[in-house]
Amino acid sequence: MDDGELLALARTKSELTEVAQGALGDEIRQRRLKVEPEAAPAPPPIPETPTDSPYYEDRQLVEIATVWSLADALQLQRLLDQAAIPFFMGKEKATAVDAATSNFADGVGVSVMSVGSPWARQALQYYEPLNEPKPTPEEELGEVAVRCPKCHSEDVIFDELVGEPATTEKDYPQQFEWTCGACGYRWKDDGVVGK
Repeated sequence: MDDGELLALARTKSELTEVAQGALGDEIRQRRLKVEPEAAPAPPPIPETPTDSPYYEDRQLVEIATVWSLADALQLQRLLDQAAIPFFMGKEKATAVDAATSNFADGVGVSVMSVGSPWARQALQYYEPLNEPKPTPEEELGEVAVRCPKCHSEDVIFDELVGEPATTEKDYPQQFEWTCGACGYRWKDDGVVGK
């Protein structure tokens, strides 16, 4: 075999017997050849759905969460994999945590196709992030972003103000009713009222 054939065989050495692998290794060392590792195959591109397709709306990506660490990303991937829900992570739309190149410290968005979002919401019920960033004092002084208490998305819709305005200290305060546009979670709170 010439050097090129030997190097090609070295890239598929796992298919050889132990004895053949040993002989191959000896020959490569004797010839002082360097076996370059093969580059990992790129993930297949996500096919674009034509806008006139009846499936166009179902295939639009909806962000369901933002992960801030590798541990949180792995936890969310495990939950989505168990529910058999395909997901896309970061701007590169990685389909697995180990393929993501985005920096988790900056927050990495996790999206699913809109057709799968109801099932993703169910899986998110078990997601318990460990590394959510703490708000800085400057953020607390400025405009307060309303976030979903379940998935922490800012895609929040104000539904209505519930109750009557308090006239005495014994009256219950009015409450704000919210719905998360990303995961569908509904909740009430006192809101943030400026003076």
